[in-house]
Amino acid sequence: MEEIAAAAGVSRQTLYAHFPSREALLDAVIDRLTAEVVATIDSDLPEAGSATEALLRFLDSGWQTFGRYVAVFQDAAAVASRADDDRHAPIRDRLRQLVRRGQDAGEFDPQLSPDWLLAAVIGLAHTAGSEVSVGRMTVAEATAAVRRTALRVVGAEEAEPTPP
Repeated sequence: MEEIAAAAGVSRQTLYAHFPSREALLDAVIDRLTAEVVATIDSDLPEAGSATEALLRFLDSGWQTFGRYVAVFQDAAAVASRADDDRHAPIRDRLRQLVRRGQDAGEFDPQLSPDWLLAAVIGLAHTAGSEVSVGRMTVAEATAAVRRTALRVVGAEEAEPTPP
């Protein structure tokens, strides 16, 4: 907290006045990053194109943010103080709509529940994030792996590869 206060140009007391603990600060940072991911997802027009194309854009949106803040996500994962469902609610809602659209259009597996598919895709992203955090994968490798695996999980035809 002392290093953060110094980097922000405020005293430790000022930092603690706004964030009573490191966990509270990380929660606030993750909330801000989640809002950034949601804004990016929304700006990428999730309704445009096929559901498969939209899923790939959706995944790329999250990885763009993750790639910029790997260390923050690594610290936050270690001290998360709120349930994943709360934290992921805005992202989960958008992904659920996208999965249902893909199922309705016949692009995604209709035999699996949308909730199962979105949980699996989010789980993939978390696993890839862990691999990046410990240095077993680069952000680019993790992005490519999540894109390819997510398409398989939802039962989509692989689209033309697009750069992450």
